[in-house]
Amino acid sequence: MSENAQRPAEAPGTAGLAGHNRVSTQALTSVAKVAAAEALAVPPAQVRVSFSDDAGALALAISAPMGAPALHEVLRNPDRVARSGGSVLARATAAKARILAQVEYLTGSQVSRVDVRISALLTRDDGRVS
Repeated sequence: MSENAQRPAEAPGTAGLAGHNRVSTQALTSVAKVAAAEALAVPPAQVRVSFSDDAGALALAISAPMGAPALHEVLRNPDRVARSGGSVLARATAAKARILAQVEYLTGSQVSRVDVRISALLTRDDGRVS
């Protein structure tokens, strides 16, 4: 290491510990499924996740339904759309940022992008989303 090069900061209590930390593909997938399920208001079992390499970072592709208020609820109470987080597009866009942040935070992996494909809308009649 040259004189001007700086060492990465070590976590407290880890001075001098050599080795590698790796998060398995299965663990990454599980974290991404739960993060996406929470962001889209659907059960994790309905979320499909795939990863690809994007110049050393992870590109995440999500395909899932999205929870939404029933149309008759929206007709009866138009502010339901705003209370549920906005339009499908607005909620999908917000979900991308939430998923990226949660996956990076929980796994320590660098995620370059999240692509979200909404495959269906899951509606509920009781006024709640998903």
